[in-house]
Amino acid sequence: MTAAITSARSVAILVALTMIVLFLGIFAFSLIESRRRTSAPAAPAVEPAPEAAPPKVRRTVTRRDFFRGGLLASLAVFGAEFGGATLAFLWPNLKGQFGSKIVAGSLTDIKAFIESQDQPYYYGAGRFYIVPYDGTGSNTIYKGLTEDGLMALYQKCVHLGCRVPFCQQSQWFECPCHGSKYNRAGEYELGPAPTGLKRFPLSVEGNNVVVDTSLLINGPPRGTDTIHEPPQGPFCVGGAVGG
Repeated sequence: MTAAITSARSVAILVALTMIVLFLGIFAFSLIESRRRTSAPAAPAVEPAPEAAPPKVRRTVTRRDFFRGGLLASLAVFGAEFGGATLAFLWPNLKGQFGSKIVAGSLTDIKAFIESQDQPYYYGAGRFYIVPYDGTGSNTIYKGLTEDGLMALYQKCVHLGCRVPFCQQSQWFECPCHGSKYNRAGEYELGPAPTGLKRFPLSVEGNNVVVDTSLLINGPPRGTDTIHEPPQGPFCVGGAVGG
């Protein structure tokens, strides 16, 4: 269930290792060339006259040395930047950031918001919605994803990745890009989307609701409908009228 994240990390590691090997190879070649030129037999030195001061030798930089030095400096800078970016990608688990476990708020406050506003609780920094779900989690396809009557849905449409807002009128999630529609549990209902919305594991620790955004779970297949709730009013996207 973490295939996408694992694949992305594997690619990043492979690219990083390739850059390191390339840099070390160029550096070693440059070092060998430099030592070879230094160890070449020098022309016999001419003894200066006793009364004359030794002439000052002005060191010149050849064109080859100049370009080689520039290349190594560029690779060093690029390697440092790429390495930093790779580390940031591979270890994003900073507290409260997407890609880590996020405390979305207190269980009491989130449930009160959902009930009073009649809509899911949205947490922008974590890119997820928290929706009410009556399933126990042990006897549904969402085993391990729900707790205390709550479930976390990823905000992106599975069609082309647009953020899917919740329509207060129909009580469904409706994608504004191509009209895909999902019921309150994020299950597919209409449009070009291939599955339901993806979701994250949710747990309750003390009175805190914690969502693990490092584990993105594929949405349920088309035809899944565990809540059996038709649209409660007009659609926000497409103009069709619900029941």
